[in-house]
Amino acid sequence: MDVMKEVKKAQRGSIPAFENLIQAHKVVMYQVARTILKRDADCSDAIQEAILKSFEKITTLREPAYFKTWLLRILINECNRIHRQHKQLIEIGNATLPSTTESGYELVELEQLLASIPDEERHLLQLYYINDISIKDLAEIYRKPENTIKTWLRRARELARHILGEQEGYTWKNGSSD
Repeated sequence: MDVMKEVKKAQRGSIPAFENLIQAHKVVMYQVARTILKRDADCSDAIQEAILKSFEKITTLREPAYFKTWLLRILINECNRIHRQHKQLIEIGNATLPSTTESGYELVELEQLLASIPDEERHLLQLYYINDISIKDLAEIYRKPENTIKTWLRRARELARHILGEQEGYTWKNGSSD
């Protein structure tokens, strides 16, 4: 599928062309949504809203080559909106409980590390390392220069290393430091 041609068709009102575009990007949309939101229902809501908004605003997309990053930016904005709504709910402590589907300690440790990193840094690390979103695409999504994204990634990695260093003496069993 030639994305640029499909975008131009969709901008002229072709619903099948728009559907083709969404089909081509549905997996990455879910991966990005799942990076920010933990519940599948929330991911589904964010994706639906992003699809609706992108359908309504596709004529405002100036450069068809940037459809993917434009769509993901809309999705990230929707995910952040939903995430902010959930933050207003009462939280029960800072504990992150591993799911029953965990396959090993490494995954639990990774989840605990990511949970201890602030949202923005965590999302950036997950988008880059887990969802394989390129620095170029991240720059488009965040509307920042590529060097800024590289700096943010470096700082997020340094923060993760710092947190890991602090947690070396951490006892996960009772949730306190030695």
